[in-house]
Amino acid sequence: MVKIWIHKTDTFEAAERFDRNYYLSMSRTMRLETVQFLREAYAKMKNGGENESRKGLRRIITIIQ
Repeated sequence: MVKIWIHKTDTFEAAERFDRNYYLSMSRTMRLETVQFLREAYAKMKNGGENESRKGLRRIITIIQ
């Protein structure tokens, strides 16, 4: 079961401050799990979740000379 909650603020700055403090209060592992959850939710919305090969984070190496 997913719980959805809302934090109401008067300004965009206050909302940004709340978001920053909320995510900084999480452990690194929880932040990564949240990012992965959001990526998977976006993929399901975009193409119905058909591409299961994108389970992990994309890794790109660029060599600059």
